[in-house]
Amino acid sequence: MGNLIWIGALVTLLGLAGLVWCIFSVQKARKEELEDDAMKARLQRVVAINMGALFLSAIGLMMVVIGILLS
Repeated sequence: MGNLIWIGALVTLLGLAGLVWCIFSVQKARKEELEDDAMKARLQRVVAINMGALFLSAIGLMMVVIGILLS
């Protein structure tokens, strides 16, 4: 079960990296001062990636907890 903990930690870190990427992507978009339609399109893409990264982080944390409970 030790492997499950490490794999879960890796999955969680990948999700966190995705969340950090989303933060920097939105900051970059705000600095570019895009028009409304372009900004909406960019933010819709980032929101989709953000939700996926959040899901990945949650799954990773669940894996860690299950690994701890089973060991």
